[in-house]
Amino acid sequence: MDSPLVRTRDLCKIYRMGDTTVHALRGVTLDIAQGEMVAVMGPSGSGKSTFMNVIGCLDLPSSGHYELAGEAVEDLSADELAAIRNRRIGFVFQQFNLLARTSALENVELPLLYSSTPAAERRERARRRLEQVGLGDRLDHHPRQLSGGQQQRVAIARALVNDPVLILADEPTGALDSRTSLEVMALLQQLNREGMTVVLVTHEHDISAFAARIVVFRDGCAVSDEARAARDATQALAEAGTPGQPPAGVARETSADPRADDARAQR
Repeated sequence: MDSPLVRTRDLCKIYRMGDTTVHALRGVTLDIAQGEMVAVMGPSGSGKSTFMNVIGCLDLPSSGHYELAGEAVEDLSADELAAIRNRRIGFVFQQFNLLARTSALENVELPLLYSSTPAAERRERARRRLEQVGLGDRLDHHPRQLSGGQQQRVAIARALVNDPVLILADEPTGALDSRTSLEVMALLQQLNREGMTVVLVTHEHDISAFAARIVVFRDGCAVSDEARAARDATQALAEAGTPGQPPAGVARETSADPRADDARAQR
């Protein structure tokens, strides 16, 4: 049997603030296999964000064991953690975190700067990833020239540009409207079907429904771990219909007076 991509054993994280001790994680043991799409849920203060920070190598556990792709992480130095983040993990955030004065292409190139990738290769890899997320015609656009959904697609392209083994998405639809959220989830599902491992942190049940596995945190513990059939985001988009048009299966409202319909169409 193949080793899991993410493997944690008795993972604990303790924060001390003056006389106060906060147990953010309490003995979390969890495996995530290569190619899974997992939603991590829980109320505020449940430990879900701390768990993401630890498996994303943004923070170290206070105790316990964590392996990413077979490599033990908990004793690595800050520079070694940074190298793992750059090589193996792609991050997608709620607020996109794009550089405002930088084009979409240059935003996607950014992680490659830290790995000393030659300029021509950087631009070609960034261009391919933007084409993959449907933004091949927006290479030179700045964030202010893009919609929220397009900005999140740039962020996803940036997460993919270093060919990571794991995508960590923290509330990726939190700043988007419902239809754009479906578009982003359809893209993440497509990446997952192509073999990418996706861990999604969300508080929205309708978004977690697009994952085939849901892990629920409470009081620093993983209290529930459920596999189920994932909802298809592409199908959900089709059912939602075209903006300005009724959803699929819903008849357009008409009037007994054809002139009223003509007037409505002209508005």
